[in-house]
Amino acid sequence: MDEAQLRSLTPGVLGILVRRGADFAAAEDAVQDALVEAVRVWPDERPRDPKGWLVTVAWRKFLDATRSDTARRRREDLVDEEPAPGPASALDDTLQLYFLCAHPKLTPSSAVALTLRAVGGLTTRQIAQAYLVPEATMAQRISRAKRTVSDTRFDEPGDVATVLRVLYLVFNEGYSGDVDLAAEAIRLTRQLAAAIDHPEVAGLLALMLIHHARRAARTAPDGSLVALAEQDRGRWDTTSIAEGIGILHAALARDRLGEFQAQAAIAALHADAPTADETDWVQIVEWYDELVRLTDSPVVRLNRAVAVGEADGPRAGLAALAALDDSLPRHAAVAAYLHERDGDLKEAARLYAEAARKAPNLPERDHLTRQAARLNAAT
Repeated sequence: MDEAQLRSLTPGVLGILVRRGADFAAAEDAVQDALVEAVRVWPDERPRDPKGWLVTVAWRKFLDATRSDTARRRREDLVDEEPAPGPASALDDTLQLYFLCAHPKLTPSSAVALTLRAVGGLTTRQIAQAYLVPEATMAQRISRAKRTVSDTRFDEPGDVATVLRVLYLVFNEGYSGDVDLAAEAIRLTRQLAAAIDHPEVAGLLALMLIHHARRAARTAPDGSLVALAEQDRGRWDTTSIAEGIGILHAALARDRLGEFQAQAAIAALHADAPTADETDWVQIVEWYDELVRLTDSPVVRLNRAVAVGEADGPRAGLAALAALDDSLPRHAAVAAYLHERDGDLKEAARLYAEAARKAPNLPERDHLTRQAARLNAAT
């Protein structure tokens, strides 16, 4: 049966549906659906009674459409009948989850790793990079943390220090990594600062605001990284910087120094300088000395070597660097910068190329590769 013959059956089928009680528009739609089904099925299995087949299929299509429409209208009626929502709680579930994942049964490092994975949305690789450990080691740590709390009621929230560490790492990943989480970390830290009167909470919020204020100037139009000394300071968000410095001053006045306040003080000194040449590197080294005392972190010592190189000359910076393990992330990049400052362009180019191979992300790798190419061309 060709298409013309098929359509010749349409008026009769339509009339039968209308006589059975279907309204005309709905019957038309049902018949059209039945015709489409006939075109699909009949070439392989043609019915003995084409008109009867069309009537049966069209009526089923009509009934299905009617039931669907009735159910939709009922759902709409139920929505209309629902009472107006009452006042919502001001408590942020995300921040509450951060506290719950910082469970007392977990070590601080395991609690941070679990929260970053379960709530922060970071990958195991990103968390491993933040902790300076192999990805396999971090995967095992997260698995152990999950097993530890698998049968535990989360009614004993963790401490503020662990939650701050999580927020700090989430912000760092959002600021320089693959996932943009910086704004969310600032939002949650603001909420925490409003709820808890703690100088380190204020210090972390100040640190985030000052760093985030430079974000627009950190990349060129082509997406390449722009070093701090070369950034257009006119693009910095001075309102955020002023807010961050104000929060920091209030926290420091309480004389309960912590690592986030010290980091914020370093960021504030960079932000305060009208130009890179006017940066107060001597005071920055003093703040790094405080950070070393507070944390004894190898990453802090690495950053301190850069500051010493600026304050006392590149040879002093290289001497400070020599005391550190050269397997530290970005060790080669710091060494390259200090060697370039010292005039050893050939060694600096080699180290920039080495640092590029170890870079944790594509923008940083491209930046270091360009630095190596620049010095190779110069030599």
